[in-house]
Amino acid sequence: MAPFTLDSSLGGAIGGKTAAALERAFGMTTVGDLLVHYPRRYARHGELTPISTLPLGEPVTIVAEVRRVSERRMKNRNGSLLEVVISDGNGEMSLTFFNQSWRVRDLQPGRQGIFAGKVGIYKGVQQLAHPDYELFEDADTARMKVQANANLPIPIYPATSTVASWQIQKTVELVLDGLGDVPEPLTEELRARHGLITARSAIERIHRPDDFDQIEPARATLRMQEAFVLQVALLQQRQFVRALSATRRAPGALLERFDAALPFPRTPDQITVGDDVARDLMGDWPMNRLVQGEVGSGKTLVALRAMLQVAQSGGQSALIAPTEVLAAQHVRSIARMLGPKLAPELMPTLLTGQLPAAERRKAALRAASGQALIVVGTHALLSESTTFADLGLVVVDEQHRFGVEQRESLRAKGSSPHALVLTATPIPRTVAMTVFGDLDVSTIRTMPAGRAGIETYVAPLAERSSWFARVWERIAEEVAQGRQAFVVCAAIDAEKRTKDDTADEPAGDTGGEATRTRWGVVQVADLLSRHPSFENIRVEILHGKMPSDEKDAVMQAFARGDVDVLVATTVVEVGVDVPNASTMAILEADRFGVSQLHQLRGRVGRGGIPGLCLLVTEAPLGTPARERVDAVASTLDGFALAEVDLELRGEGDVLGDAQSGARSSLRLLRVVKDADIISEARVAAEQLLADDPALLRHPGLAAALERSVGMAERAALAKN
Repeated sequence: MAPFTLDSSLGGAIGGKTAAALERAFGMTTVGDLLVHYPRRYARHGELTPISTLPLGEPVTIVAEVRRVSERRMKNRNGSLLEVVISDGNGEMSLTFFNQSWRVRDLQPGRQGIFAGKVGIYKGVQQLAHPDYELFEDADTARMKVQANANLPIPIYPATSTVASWQIQKTVELVLDGLGDVPEPLTEELRARHGLITARSAIERIHRPDDFDQIEPARATLRMQEAFVLQVALLQQRQFVRALSATRRAPGALLERFDAALPFPRTPDQITVGDDVARDLMGDWPMNRLVQGEVGSGKTLVALRAMLQVAQSGGQSALIAPTEVLAAQHVRSIARMLGPKLAPELMPTLLTGQLPAAERRKAALRAASGQALIVVGTHALLSESTTFADLGLVVVDEQHRFGVEQRESLRAKGSSPHALVLTATPIPRTVAMTVFGDLDVSTIRTMPAGRAGIETYVAPLAERSSWFARVWERIAEEVAQGRQAFVVCAAIDAEKRTKDDTADEPAGDTGGEATRTRWGVVQVADLLSRHPSFENIRVEILHGKMPSDEKDAVMQAFARGDVDVLVATTVVEVGVDVPNASTMAILEADRFGVSQLHQLRGRVGRGGIPGLCLLVTEAPLGTPARERVDAVASTLDGFALAEVDLELRGEGDVLGDAQSGARSSLRLLRVVKDADIISEARVAAEQLLADDPALLRHPGLAAALERSVGMAERAALAKN
């Protein structure tokens, strides 16, 4: 039989039944998929210890003989329990297997073998639950095998309830025995410079090392392979975009008039980033730029100046925002910034799904005819009925809220339009290189003058329950001074468990959080309606399930100062600008991610009034939930918090649609810890592609790219 390749079907290599189980559990379909399922750790074979002195809770390996086997139905749950009593001649212990009756055929009294597992105790009797074992015909053979393997690392794989680690190990060994040549993705020069081993050796040694010293060189090689293949994929995508031709958009009188009317000077960073964007818009290929900056740093100004540059030649700009509240806010602020002379010329137009039918038709007609040179909307911009006369620029606000499919739908409405992505969630350098490596990244760090700043405090109810009452008193004190406040909740109605559809999920490990929300918008509004300190305070609610016109009316009333306290979900997370709002209380703050808390906090302290943010939490000290809250209170530096957030959440799926920590296409590479490796890989990838853009002289790399970055991931990259 011909040897397997990494592209061989898993079913053909190991049999259909096992392959089907692995596909269900882990999505594996090829030999390569199985071999990148690396061990998460390695155990040592236990010493050959007599049963009578086995250490509790430790992994052990013993040679023993089967004495008795019994099976019974379980009382409190479905299924059967198989109990096998083994002996080493001096003592006895039991092995237990749940719903595995078929093992009776092997584990017959008198059979001897090696038994490996973690020692537990049940009703005073030592036991190994679901141990790994290998049976032999004679004890001498078994004993010799154990002694020979005493220093051999045991790989422990990520497993499921249906596929155990030892089953994966045996399957991997079967595949490795039949594996042929493995193409080399790394260049010889890169391997030599970093002292790396061959791809074939790395796979062999990470799965079945002869000793513990072989593991780290294998990991180092595979980490570099991951980084290198990823960077080549991202840089190829950049080449693809640069192979497209774009309409050049030169600045002109519109931008000059706008700049002349600005009531404040632009910050140095706004000028630098603005120059980058202006240069991109005059280039031969479509701009593909990410602009990141703190809340209130002036990203909208940069985007608006780009829109004016595109409008100079009759081109339209489409800005897609994650919520209706934010889209409406953008239209108002853009019209205000353009002023009474420029606004009618550019006709900024709102297009959302919840507009009345007549208004929506009118907005769609303005976009289709080219009359509206700036169109702002939500997902309604993506519908087939929305068309543009000359879409020259796509601006995506808050990139993390949109899937790549949605972004691509908008870009497809023009002929290679320029793309500008804005985010107020600062991105660590290594994430920018891995997630957005095909985009040019600009950063606005300096903040406009005149900001009074924000003080953040944790109200730890687990230790000081009386502070809950003080939160409401503090808000009432601010309102008494003529200021306004936000109260942010994780849900609309805690009793009905109604979660707002604009809210993010809590980040990463939710340890320390209550199992259900206690305070929704409904509950807080009810509490404040009965609170003596709020008798003369005007309270309104805002959430994503309200009709569009209601949401807009509430937001405008709050902006005018007709509402004192706004009790809301995270619809206020981005874009809401009320300079008189001095205070924000975030209830059950542990239910939000680090970046989301930082974004929410940015709604206050926007004018000359000092901001106050109260993070209310019942999460106990020492829990991951509390760590997130404490981290936000400790600094106002969004870039530092982005690093913390990354450590707490994980990298996310950097190639596919998912970009949060739930799952990761990175196997061994970690974007914080391995920053140097990623940087090295980036430089090496740039050099290689400059010399061999089609990878004609690097077939091993081309093959690795095809495997690691399949059709779905390539499509995702193309749409990023």
